[in-house]
Amino acid sequence: MTKLSDVARMAGVSPATASRALNGVSTVDPALARRVLEAATSLDYRPNGVARNLRRRRTDVWALLIADVSNPFFTAVARGVEDIAQANGYSVLLCNTDEDAAKEAQYLAVAELEQVAGVLLSPSAPGCGAARLVRSGIPVVSVDRPSPDAVDAVLVDSRGAAGAAARHLLEEGWGRVACVTGPEGVATAEERLRGYRDAVGAPSADGSLVRRAPFTVEGGRSAAASLLDSDEPPDALLVANSLMALGVLRALADHGLRMGADVGLVAFDDAPWSTLVEPAVTVVAQPAYELGTRAAQLLLERVRGEATDVPARTVVLDARLLVRGSSRRPAGVDARTCQSTSISSTPGADGRDVDVRSR
Repeated sequence: MTKLSDVARMAGVSPATASRALNGVSTVDPALARRVLEAATSLDYRPNGVARNLRRRRTDVWALLIADVSNPFFTAVARGVEDIAQANGYSVLLCNTDEDAAKEAQYLAVAELEQVAGVLLSPSAPGCGAARLVRSGIPVVSVDRPSPDAVDAVLVDSRGAAGAAARHLLEEGWGRVACVTGPEGVATAEERLRGYRDAVGAPSADGSLVRRAPFTVEGGRSAAASLLDSDEPPDALLVANSLMALGVLRALADHGLRMGADVGLVAFDDAPWSTLVEPAVTVVAQPAYELGTRAAQLLLERVRGEATDVPARTVVLDARLLVRGSSRRPAGVDARTCQSTSISSTPGADGRDVDVRSR
């Protein structure tokens, strides 16, 4: 049986350092922590039986691994998870991965070491290692992004929602619709790009109207600036999340362009600020809180042994397109030829949001 001392020897550190690294102590040098985690994985290290039994007294804790707690979308997901957990006697340990696969792996190792009751995870990349936890008897539910491992998942129809949003911009008469999406390999970024391409077709084939960037304010700003500085800039933008959308607004201001007048805009996620700007931002509103509650309910069933023999389940929720001023073509401007869509973009008579399903 592999011991902690074996892991320490392979990693070239002391057993004390190896223990601190496996427990996620922040004072451990990141390079050393990575070596310890790699050694533990290579040796298939497991905590000894006595320690494991002691830790099992604390199986009233769930670990929730999300990409960015500063993103209002993930904040709402976390609230949904916590509400279900608290109502059923569990506490939630929140882990912020920053889209960093190494950091994610470290948190998963800590979750296994501490024998948490279950894990909810928004994977930063394929091969996140959820299968190892399942083999250790720890249920895992994937949230927002699918896992390559056979675990329960609660997702949103990002592709359908992005397609509806892009078609709405085309229906409004915007002629060059661009897409600002997230990093390559991140499932939600890829699905939103696919949906955009489903709607716009040939204009996106050469990639000139697509920019990838981190899911951050600066990522959105730099991507939008690159598009607006191109020889043939777009006249409308589909943006993959609300943090990026803030950066896009900064880029528009830097270029002296007005949202909803010079450039059409639709962004994913109905952030609190989206109705506080003028004009209000048309958004793809994802059911973030429901994502959290549904994922927590699936995990609860696994933790309680109510779904022991049930194959991995996938729940897909719909998003809603809320049409506001940022995507409406200005009055008096001739509409350009555009593709047809079944999504209605006509504003309500009282000026409030139009709520239309993504499919």
